Amino acid sequence: MKAVLFDLDGTLIDTAADFVRIIQNMCRDKGVTPVEANLIRTQVSEGARAMVKLVYPELDVNDPEFLQHRQRFLDIYGADIAVDTDLFAGMYPLLDELEAAQIPWGIVTNKPRWLSEALLKALNLTKRCNVLVCPEDVSNTKPDPEPMYLAAQQINIAPEDCIYVGDHPRDIDAGRAANMYTILAAYGYLPLAHKDDLTAWQADCIVNDVAELHQKIQQMVLSAST
Repeated sequence: MKAVLFDLDGTLIDTAADFVRIIQNMCRDKGVTPVEANLIRTQVSEGARAMVKLVYPELDVNDPEFLQHRQRFLDIYGADIAVDTDLFAGMYPLLDELEAAQIPWGIVTNKPRWLSEALLKALNLTKRCNVLVCPEDVSNTKPDPEPMYLAAQQINIAPEDCIYVGDHPRDIDAGRAANMYTILAAYGYLPLAHKDDLTAWQADCIVNDVAELHQKIQQMVLSAST
């Protein structure tokens, strides 16, 4: 393996705390009991609409009022995107080791580019990340393999020589469809409907924390590069 690609939220970066803060504040503004943090965490990978739906379950997602709340959520998040956000514990040493071995790493995400770029800038990762593929860059997003192929093309490495790490079934489906080696990040924001049987995702490997991920990447990538 010659490169490592990551999903963003719930895999590379632990963004849940900021979403919890914003959604619970929106609940307080509405005058309802704040949604539990663990439930918000499971909805992070489903996007802004799913999280705002936790606050306004009575509104249709196409209702103009719902769309206003969704935009308010995005505006608040964009303005304070990394108040309580950071890389998952143990991820900095992993990235340092990849860079020292001149192994490219990058991100393939369904998060909009303006938010992804703002997040990377806030965490000083912009220049370190070799490739960033977002929904605006492709015609079909994950679980389609198109963004995976684009990322591999941009770093000039064959898809079959790339590892892809993700915490959602669509991540694993996209990686498998592109013939990448897939790693399921079981420490991430696993969706409720799919968390009971992780083997059903058919990932090549399952890791329970970043330490296990680091060890696996050392075996498959870093040891081969030395």
